[in-house]
Amino acid sequence: MSAVEALRASGVRRRYGEQEVLKGLGLVLGAGAFDALMGPSGCGKSTFLHLAAGLIAADGGTIEIGGVDITKMGDTAAAKFRRRHVGVVFQAFNLLNEKTVLQNVLLPLKLDGVNVRDIAVRERAESVMSDLGVAELAGKRPEDLSGGERQRVAIARALVAEPDIVLADEPTGNLDVAAAKGMCALLKRVNRGGRTAMLVVTHDPQVAACAERVHFLKDGVIAASAETQGDPARISQLYLETYR
Repeated sequence: MSAVEALRASGVRRRYGEQEVLKGLGLVLGAGAFDALMGPSGCGKSTFLHLAAGLIAADGGTIEIGGVDITKMGDTAAAKFRRRHVGVVFQAFNLLNEKTVLQNVLLPLKLDGVNVRDIAVRERAESVMSDLGVAELAGKRPEDLSGGERQRVAIARALVAEPDIVLADEPTGNLDVAAAKGMCALLKRVNRGGRTAMLVVTHDPQVAACAERVHFLKDGVIAASAETQGDPARISQLYLETYR
């Protein structure tokens, strides 16, 4: 990816019925950045992530991924762009049990018309899976995996197309404490090992501390941003100061 910003959101608005959840949100992530987005339940964190992924449409403002404004795209164009430039990791994993782990990882490429039987393509997928410690699970079904293993597979699927940015929605929400700690270390390693930016939505200071910067969403806008310094206690204090 070039030095173009991984994500730039300006004046983003989103309404559900009479409730305006996002009220002009602005956020910038540089190429290769690793940021966290925090806020209380219902403040619009996941909504913004879905907007940034092109899964839902904004009511106003712009969101650029790698310099391309996705808010001007229709559903088909947004889906095509997402498969090539945006990796999404859902809290519920969203893996297909009728497919093997390898098939799940290859799915974004297959949907994009890539020949997944090509040796080079399969080697790329296997390399990503190896980096994430799930290569030996290639022939298994998601339903046979632990929560931590399924999350690693979901991250492999998000990374296989070498996207500009990975958007992760509560990636440790369904994991126990030990698995969550391991997942944080893994996300940091993946981010440092390449040029893919990451934006992680979380309510957990331990997870946010893995990021370089944290942004606090309040009243539909980013109310504060700060360096995490890798310190969960600092993040907890900042959280209390922002939402008191």
